[in-house]
Amino acid sequence: MIKKVDFILVFVLLCSFSLLQAQEEKDENEKKSKISFTTYGGIGFAKVKNDNEPDYNLNSNGGDVLLSYKISKSYSIATGFGFNELSGNGFNSLGSFYHERFMFRIPLLAVVDYNISGKFNMIANVGFYAQNIMGDEYQFLNTTLKDVYTGWNFGTQINFALVFEVSKNFNAGVNFGSQYDFTQVEANNQGINDKQKIESVNSVGIFFSFNL
Repeated sequence: MIKKVDFILVFVLLCSFSLLQAQEEKDENEKKSKISFTTYGGIGFAKVKNDNEPDYNLNSNGGDVLLSYKISKSYSIATGFGFNELSGNGFNSLGSFYHERFMFRIPLLAVVDYNISGKFNMIANVGFYAQNIMGDEYQFLNTTLKDVYTGWNFGTQINFALVFEVSKNFNAGVNFGSQYDFTQVEANNQGINDKQKIESVNSVGIFFSFNL
């Protein structure tokens, strides 16, 4: 069974508060860096789109860890890594099942930082990702199929965060995210002969960013 990845949110929180403590020790007069560290994670739902079998919905739990480089006052580029765990029930020609999948994602994003009012900002990013299925498991009543779908695929993601400037170098807020696969992955024919993609993943969660 694929292990739960609730630790992703814990990891995000630990990274966030450890970096916040480090930032408090910096000289207040130091020039602001062009490099920032961003973490966000959340929960939501995903829709699995199949070619031949019925579509179904899954719960989503994931997050991103990013490094951004500021190219102007409001615009940055960012990359890093992300995780998604999907889990839930569905059915196909073999019967009803419980499905768990763990995915590793590498995004390349454009970031916009827009001041709404005072210390309230909107931070948005949009771009593309390459994604690998690192674990995939279908639990039927009498059998379990592992690594049914494997390999890389590609897609696009977008995130909006409403944040409050806690200090000169630290922002915290709420994040809303979506991602969509462009390409499909193919089953390894363990009784399932199909292609699929994640048509959408929508989530809401927490957001932290730091100027390094």
